[in-house]
Amino acid sequence: MNGVLALLEQLIARPSVTPDDAGCQDLIAARLAPLGFEIERMDSGPSSFRVSNLWALRRGTDANGPVLMFAGHTDVVPPGRLDAWASDPFVPSYRDGRIYGRGAADMKGSVAAMVIAAEEFVAAHPGHTGSLAFLLTSDEEGPSVDGTKVCCEVLKARQQRLDYCIVGEPTAVETVGDMVKNGRRGTLSGRLRVIGIQGHVAYPQLARNPVHQAAAALAELVAVQWDTGNDYFPATTFQISNVAAGTRATNVIPGDMTVDFNFRFCTESTPEGLKARVHELLDRHGLECTLDWTLGGEPFLTPVGTLSEAIAAAIHAELGIGTQLSTTGGTSDGRFIAKICPQVIELGPVNATIHKIDENLPADSLEPLKNIYRRTLEALLLSPNAS
Repeated sequence: MNGVLALLEQLIARPSVTPDDAGCQDLIAARLAPLGFEIERMDSGPSSFRVSNLWALRRGTDANGPVLMFAGHTDVVPPGRLDAWASDPFVPSYRDGRIYGRGAADMKGSVAAMVIAAEEFVAAHPGHTGSLAFLLTSDEEGPSVDGTKVCCEVLKARQQRLDYCIVGEPTAVETVGDMVKNGRRGTLSGRLRVIGIQGHVAYPQLARNPVHQAAAALAELVAVQWDTGNDYFPATTFQISNVAAGTRATNVIPGDMTVDFNFRFCTESTPEGLKARVHELLDRHGLECTLDWTLGGEPFLTPVGTLSEAIAAAIHAELGIGTQLSTTGGTSDGRFIAKICPQVIELGPVNATIHKIDENLPADSLEPLKNIYRRTLEALLLSPNAS
């Protein structure tokens, strides 16, 4: 068994349902420390929801050399119904050439590949010039308040230099390396409460139905073209996720209506601009309402450059394929890292089974992923004379 699979088995066996790290980061720190990494815990949050955060840095021989950071998370989503799994989600198992377990794809497989890549890189190049870092959290699958976000604020206050970051999110579609993410859309959610007057359905003149009042405004919101996107991002989208009104009685006009909606927005729109357009539309329809907003994250983008080119070259050298840059999908911790690091790329295994029952990966897919990580380190952290 190769080193990546052995480490992945150990990580899967730790039931690190967010925010519980279950000892994953201690295991990783124990492997990084002998390589010369300075280990620091940046745990954060209340005792009832304590988040484990690990920062590790190995300085290269050139103080002015570039710094590349591997970023990821050790927490996983809950497994769901245990009797629906073909095997225990926290006991790694193999069937038909695949490794099964919660977190195999999202994202303990990537974390294992990053650690082994670092071990191989340092062993082969102990005098590397550039510096290598790790940032791991147990809050990516949770509220994302006391994890990478807090750590990035600390690193920014320290003026810690970061030139490149590889986030191990599962990005591949069919095979490792066929797609990487060079950005993500922002997410902006709203909760609209339309206020009416409750009454009897037989006497509508004595009531005010908020559903009827809101219908035209919601239809217009759904039909708006918020922007047309750009070369890197698809157009901004608006989706209604929940609607609630009424007492469940068929003869009562509801007194209010709640609508949850979400924008996934590109760099052509801003949170302020989207909010202003929604408020203008609601005002124009004369609704009595309240609207509360939650900004989950702003979009980030890494244009084609040194990091993306090094990764593309590493993928081609390892697998003989080209890679596609994409900004599709949900949010990631890359949105926090992009505020302190100019080049952020997400690169990881196939994402087909993430968050699903019987989450799994092809067992032979992690060795090439590890090699792609190592090749990228060699391209960016070695001077011509480094050994």
